[in-house]
Amino acid sequence: MSTAESPRSRAPERPTRRGAASTAALWWATGVVAALIALAILVPAVTGVDVHVNSFPPLHAEWMPRLGPGTIPALVLAVAAARWGVGLARRVPWRALLWVVFGASALWMASLAFVDTASGLGAILASRHEYLPTAEQVVDDVPAMLREFTSRIPWDAPDNWPIHVAGHPPGALLFFVALVRLGLGSWVVAGAVVILIASTTAVAVLVAMRRLGAEVAARRAAPFLAMGPAAIWTATSADAVFAATAAWGLCLLAHAATASMARALAWWAVGAGLLLGWCVMLSYGLPLLGVLSLTVLALGRSWWPLPLAAASALVVVLAFVPFGFAWWEAFPVLVERYWEGAAVRPGWYWTWANLAALACTAGPVVGAATASAVGGLARSLRHRPSGRELLVASSLSAAALATVLLADASQMSRSEVERIWLPFVPWLLVGTALLPLRWRRAGFVVQLGFALVVQHLLHTGW
Repeated sequence: MSTAESPRSRAPERPTRRGAASTAALWWATGVVAALIALAILVPAVTGVDVHVNSFPPLHAEWMPRLGPGTIPALVLAVAAARWGVGLARRVPWRALLWVVFGASALWMASLAFVDTASGLGAILASRHEYLPTAEQVVDDVPAMLREFTSRIPWDAPDNWPIHVAGHPPGALLFFVALVRLGLGSWVVAGAVVILIASTTAVAVLVAMRRLGAEVAARRAAPFLAMGPAAIWTATSADAVFAATAAWGLCLLAHAATASMARALAWWAVGAGLLLGWCVMLSYGLPLLGVLSLTVLALGRSWWPLPLAAASALVVVLAFVPFGFAWWEAFPVLVERYWEGAAVRPGWYWTWANLAALACTAGPVVGAATASAVGGLARSLRHRPSGRELLVASSLSAAALATVLLADASQMSRSEVERIWLPFVPWLLVGTALLPLRWRRAGFVVQLGFALVVQHLLHTGW
């Protein structure tokens, strides 16, 4: 991608004659999100039904009001972002914007995590349920770990894997094995690595949007991608690494779909396939990234990268087979273990409460953002040719919404989706680019305030 400044990068924002969705639709969608979150909190409290999470469903969290060392830095960052974020994203040169987004993401995550003192920066990674302790145990014999991986998934298996290790393909564990081998295996350093990697997610989404011809939309969405409630779970969760890997894989795919030379197309497509294939080895739910992948190719108006990317992804998955791990053999075993445990979580509640938990991660503005995306996509399909900015932002956000609905329908994620669905959150928030300026300014303030309130009232455990 050319890094030269585009002629429009510093241009003032031009209002459109009609928004992607009406003001009434935006208010309606925001009300639905608020009602969904309220109901997900109230239903278990009023009915007394045990939904089998910690004490504050729909989040896997506990009520724990507190202040901490990160409180003042987080407040300062929030006030500065609320005052200057939306305007700054519109005016600064493109390269500077990417660095600002990266830095703001890292500082926002770190400050929110530091509300729980230094332990908030990664102590959870040393939990017996997480990957790091297991990585330290298997670091000297990875081939044996891969050979035994599937046999140690079931609940009744001798020396079965901890919950998170068993619930993912071995790629997730191998990431932390690599950290241990590199001497980065303490929870402090591993937490810092996770934050730095996670801080690149928004950058990848912005670069992909610009490559697809939607720089103005990327600038409008940038504040929401850099700072929001998702940082609460992103800062200390391995799922944040999954999200970054997915974002860069889709970014490379966008480069492949818009490449003007065959050699460049091939290199970008192979790179995209390798990263997206690695996503499949990080989480059993990430094959659903196929929806976003196809959307990126359609927006790039080229299907030529598809066979190369698909073949490269398949190479990654098949590379584990000679070492004793076959994804298609492990997944049914994992499903059996999952239902032995997750079956106690009532499906009638979590089918819709999952969406409330996701709304907490993405923030209250996600309702208006997705309404704008659906409305914008409908306009694009009815009126051709449509504006490129509208088409890209609405298509990506709508594709993320479809991905979430498919994940929810699978019933393979009852609760804890506030972290499990992190790879889909930034693409949902792309729809914020379609909001009117007044809504974006107010919505960004709400996002920041919501994040501060949640982090200071609830202990999320991530």
